[in-house]
Amino acid sequence: MENIKPKIIAIAAVSGGGKTTITSRLSQVLNNSKTLFFDEYDLTGPDDIINWVTRGADCNEWDLEPLISDLRNLISSEDIEFIILDYPFARLHDKLKNIDLTIFIDTPLDIAMARRILRDFRNMNADAILGDLSNYLSRGRSGYESMLKTTKPSSDLIIDGSLPVEEIVNIICSEINS
Repeated sequence: MENIKPKIIAIAAVSGGGKTTITSRLSQVLNNSKTLFFDEYDLTGPDDIINWVTRGADCNEWDLEPLISDLRNLISSEDIEFIILDYPFARLHDKLKNIDLTIFIDTPLDIAMARRILRDFRNMNADAILGDLSNYLSRGRSGYESMLKTTKPSSDLIIDGSLPVEEIVNIICSEINS
């Protein structure tokens, strides 16, 4: 039997936009799928993310070799039909142009921020939350806006991130099957 190359699907969104939730749910729905999560890797990237965004957010400044190595291993393994990447750069990194389908979950920034605070600050005091919000307003929001100008337009499919998870997954599955 001939070994068929798995279809690589990348899910992108701003922080709090639903990448991990959608990737996890999609892996439950798609038979013979494996997932790779960008945040699970200790990748070398820019020291100052805000400065990186200001300079143009060139994704090639990230050393993605550990992720790429795992991706190659999955591509060459048998019986995998789909590889789902929780990955913020679509096809913008020169070493990851081989993605078959890039999806941007376009979550309104207020929803993404609320989700991120609920996720990351659950056990913190109000001062930590206020400090993060202050940082977001003074510096961090530009990173979110950068993704809307770079990753979003370079994606194959853009889905409203305020939709229920199951609806987003159904839209993705329809796209895969078409």
